Amino acid sequence: MTIGLYHPGHSPLHRLSAGTKVTGLLVASLALFLTPSVWFAFWSVPVAFAVYLSTGAPFRRLMAQLRGPAILLGLVLAFHLLFGSVADGLLAVTRFATLILLASAVTLSTRISEMAELVEWGLQPLRPVGVNPEKVGLAIALAIRFVPLIAEEFRHIREAQAARGLAANPLALIVPLVIRTLKSADELADAIEARGYER
Repeated sequence: MTIGLYHPGHSPLHRLSAGTKVTGLLVASLALFLTPSVWFAFWSVPVAFAVYLSTGAPFRRLMAQLRGPAILLGLVLAFHLLFGSVADGLLAVTRFATLILLASAVTLSTRISEMAELVEWGLQPLRPVGVNPEKVGLAIALAIRFVPLIAEEFRHIREAQAARGLAANPLALIVPLVIRTLKSADELADAIEARGYER
């Protein structure tokens, strides 16, 4: 079962620290949204795609991860075509496509533990006002881990229903998915409590 988005590797991106990658992502985000040029956003997509491929993850897996975002980007473009302009639609889609590719590259090349440590370090100044950086880091790490877990559970439920000859039914998919997710969350909470996690 897939537990996280991280893919082990030795690419240059893997060798960078989590702080460097997140900072680079923030700088790229600011550059994209502060630069009004459609051409700048357009050419940023192949650059971001090259960075995405450089993670070294299997090509089939990389393409599979882009199916959901591709649908979302299609909806964004359709919305702009209906209620805005072609130029605004292309600008929005290329910006979001670039950010999705870069963010995916960061998660593929960064361990969840490193990301949690970065969050804990960044929140240290807020400790005097009652913020617990360790618990926030743990919450973020668990949230990231649950994303592929939920996707895997969804696939298992759909395959089981298809094997029984059942047609796709949103309600029949969502109900068992929610039950399984809550059960997994409850088991995880029990495991954390049994280990006496309290900071």
